[in-house]
Amino acid sequence: MVTQVMRKDLQPYLMESKAAGVKDPYYYIQGQDHTITVITSGKNGAEYNKTIGFFNKYQGAITFTCLYGQGVVVMQRNDEFGEAKEFRVATISQGKQVELPSGWGHSLINIGKKFLLVINNHIPNKLQNPEPIKVKKGLAYYVVEKKGEVGFETNPNYRVRPQITTAM
Repeated sequence: MVTQVMRKDLQPYLMESKAAGVKDPYYYIQGQDHTITVITSGKNGAEYNKTIGFFNKYQGAITFTCLYGQGVVVMQRNDEFGEAKEFRVATISQGKQVELPSGWGHSLINIGKKFLLVINNHIPNKLQNPEPIKVKKGLAYYVVEKKGEVGFETNPNYRVRPQITTAM
């Protein structure tokens, strides 16, 4: 089954929800035991195009494998009050894998000029929870373009913003 995520669906999660942006942000294709996500290139204001993301309530880790393009996976672990406790960033390109631990939130971000295709071992269902991300209008940091480079902008809806670390 193919599902299209429209701009209106993504707007509550953006740094600048009213800024001009990508018309068709992404699609996901559900298989029997995996999901393929196709994220279009472009920006929503200064922010690179991304997925809404969700917190992983699945018992195991979710493994993301990049099939094509280049991007960033941002991952966040919250405390019991919904504040960011840890924030990790991993770059992905063709053939590279990134694991999202159980209990962590994430978003996939296309920083390239072409599509970003990522496959994972997870089927969207009740074990994913996007609500904490929606309440705060995104994760603790937004991935933006700054002077032609990839940069980060703090999300003012968090009181606590942990140091950004790189994930292996």
